Amino acid sequence: MEHETLIRLSIFGGLFALFATIEALAPRRARSQPRGHRWLTNWALSIIDTVTLRVLALALPLLAVGAAVDAGQQGWGLFNLIALPGPIELVLAILILDFAIWFQHLVTHKIPFLWRLHRVHHADRDIDVTTAIRFHPVEIALSMLLKIGLVYLLGPSALAIILFEIILNGTAMFNHANIKLPLPLDRALRLVLVTPDMHRVHHSIHRHEHDSNFGFALSIWDRLFGTYIAQPAKGHEGMTIGLQWQDKRPNKLGWSLALPFFRK
Repeated sequence: MEHETLIRLSIFGGLFALFATIEALAPRRARSQPRGHRWLTNWALSIIDTVTLRVLALALPLLAVGAAVDAGQQGWGLFNLIALPGPIELVLAILILDFAIWFQHLVTHKIPFLWRLHRVHHADRDIDVTTAIRFHPVEIALSMLLKIGLVYLLGPSALAIILFEIILNGTAMFNHANIKLPLPLDRALRLVLVTPDMHRVHHSIHRHEHDSNFGFALSIWDRLFGTYIAQPAKGHEGMTIGLQWQDKRPNKLGWSLALPFFRK
């Protein structure tokens, strides 16, 4: 779609600024360390991830949006084989993709090699809007390969992929943000969406807590499959975020990139 990248970047930048501002005005937890170095490292990882996807695009003919266009032209995928009204197809595609991301997230906690990659995200000792962009580039590349395969199986429209990516990025920034929501609002929102309090449980140092609440956008999957935990055992102010064995090194870019190759 024309101007797709500009639209997505504009929405991303606007939401990032919004959540960062709310964090500063109404934080849920006191920070355990200054923002400066953390944010620099998290943004550096995000930039490396973006470059990785650009390099991947040189090796592969298409990424997710291009794969959707190609699948439509070739008539490949479920939605290209059955006739559904456009709005219904759009909603179904987004639901299926969101479930796929939920399942992928669960798998990254269960398979040791994938957990080594994913723990770069969990190593952040504070959780805020920049944690949503803190991922190892190898994990990002593998996630894109999975997404491309799923697009060819489903055959969704390019519009569905773009909307899903916007929703996924926006909700990920929202539920990682260090925002203090009124409790009644949190209870209402988490019936549908993953809220910051709900996702924060997932970043606990305790294994039984960080093996829960895998959703990024919709909260229904954790409820349906029994991986939902409402609150951390020690409360949001008392819980410890990160990995049990870490120190201040997650703030270092080199350490974060090398983390998957540590034995622990």
